[in-house]
Amino acid sequence: MSKLILLRHGQSQWNLENRFTGWVDVDLTPQGEIEAIDAGRKISAAGIHLDQAFTSVLKRAIRTLELCLRAAGQEGIPVEYDQALNERHYGDLQGLNKSETAEKFGADQVKIWRRSYAVRPPNGESLKDNAARTLPYFESHIIAVLKTGKNVLISAHGNSLRAIVMQLDNLTEEQVIELNIPNGVPIVYDVNGQGEPINKYEL
Repeated sequence: MSKLILLRHGQSQWNLENRFTGWVDVDLTPQGEIEAIDAGRKISAAGIHLDQAFTSVLKRAIRTLELCLRAAGQEGIPVEYDQALNERHYGDLQGLNKSETAEKFGADQVKIWRRSYAVRPPNGESLKDNAARTLPYFESHIIAVLKTGKNVLISAHGNSLRAIVMQLDNLTEEQVIELNIPNGVPIVYDVNGQGEPINKYEL
């Protein structure tokens, strides 16, 4: 039995400002740092020993991972960084305020851009596109490690983690519309020797 922990980065500066972030490399806010530290303390309190971590190449996820591991007392474990775990690219929406964008295009259209599976924002990625780069990496690199019985932490982003949860929880394209991954909350899966989830809970 191994454990997979999914952790969305702590609040970023553009989360605070309610902007579409995507691949823009913004940092954590002080609140985001607190969320990352709290996540590490929860992992430590749960008695979970981590063997390896994976993260994107964006600083908000990397910084979250660093603060989390330090708070958990588990610095020094192997860490793999890969663009496959990056947030989805929001194209022309990157940098725009979400509320102002909803006023301009309509709340329903913005929800479709943000939450639907296959609809791309202008010049950006859909969740389907995001999944197409995240899930092969997840299968070949992360599931492979879990099958060896190791405990793994992924520090990543709302949409790359939505793609992973969609697969692990067998969600439909309709169900994933309502799926939101909260900032800084460790989501734990107990995984069997075949790399299949058998239990899920939050810390």
